Amino acid sequence: MKRLYSFLVFILLAMGVLAGCGNDQGKEEKANSEGKPKTEQSEEAAFPVTIKDAMDQEVTIDKKPEKIVSLIPSNTEIAFSLGLDKEIVGVSDFDNYPEAAKQKEKIGGMDFNVEKIISLKPDVVLAHASGAHNSKEGFQQLSDAGIKVIVVNDAQNFEQVYQSINMIGTATGEKENAEKVIAEMKAKFEEIKAEAAKISETDRKTAYIEVSPAPEIYTTGKNTFMDSMLQIINAKNAAGDQEGWVKIDQEAIIKTNPDVIITTYGPDSIKQIQTRKGWQEVNAVKNNQVVELNTDLVTRSGPRLAEGVEELAKAVYPDTFTK
Repeated sequence: MKRLYSFLVFILLAMGVLAGCGNDQGKEEKANSEGKPKTEQSEEAAFPVTIKDAMDQEVTIDKKPEKIVSLIPSNTEIAFSLGLDKEIVGVSDFDNYPEAAKQKEKIGGMDFNVEKIISLKPDVVLAHASGAHNSKEGFQQLSDAGIKVIVVNDAQNFEQVYQSINMIGTATGEKENAEKVIAEMKAKFEEIKAEAAKISETDRKTAYIEVSPAPEIYTTGKNTFMDSMLQIINAKNAAGDQEGWVKIDQEAIIKTNPDVIITTYGPDSIKQIQTRKGWQEVNAVKNNQVVELNTDLVTRSGPRLAEGVEELAKAVYPDTFTK
């Protein structure tokens, strides 16, 4: 009887331990489902993933990439913002942000070095639609070498920028981080928009943005993210009746008489505009309101656009946004 009693106690204790393990496992599963940090196993569960890229090609990635090459600065900035510093093994010659990007292997400019990329043995190459049509042969060589090539869209507005971030996040197993970056950008835009809403209609300014100099002068019209930036800060676009990135009619811009001129293309841009024939009577020139902004912040379609909007707001409405 004693032996039987001891055996029954042992069985009950064992069942209790097993039940405890089951409860712990249930708690862990519940925690993961409630947004707690993912385990390596759950990250792997996100793969394989199939992405339709900007060229309407379906690209299937079997597992989280361990090595990534980026062919354009905007893709690189997005990838770094997603925490992919260690995974990035190669970048373009033009990549200058963040500082860590300068230390990565360079793979060329618009004409990227296919052999160099293959030698880095990446799992994924982040290409870009802006140069895709001239790079089909190179993309095919990379694909033939077993490298997945994802062509990211050439974003022209904020929604498309968000799509770019989401695409890179999905492809690299960093979708949650991508959603976080997008949410932070949107929150910053809303913060600036709320402050700009306090500007009265009589104090609202007209701004002209010049993105390339004479003789081929270009500005930004509607349906571009730079036009969206002006909307966020409650400013009128001097070229708001134009569509996309357009070559300007100087007389038409002079007639709008902008209060502020924003330039994005170099150290001599302010002087060039101030001394341009026929522009001396423009309010922005007369009142010394010609401002140069960091082109990367306001033209590069990545996470720093939120910082670019803030700098634009300070340039157009210094009294409101530099307090």
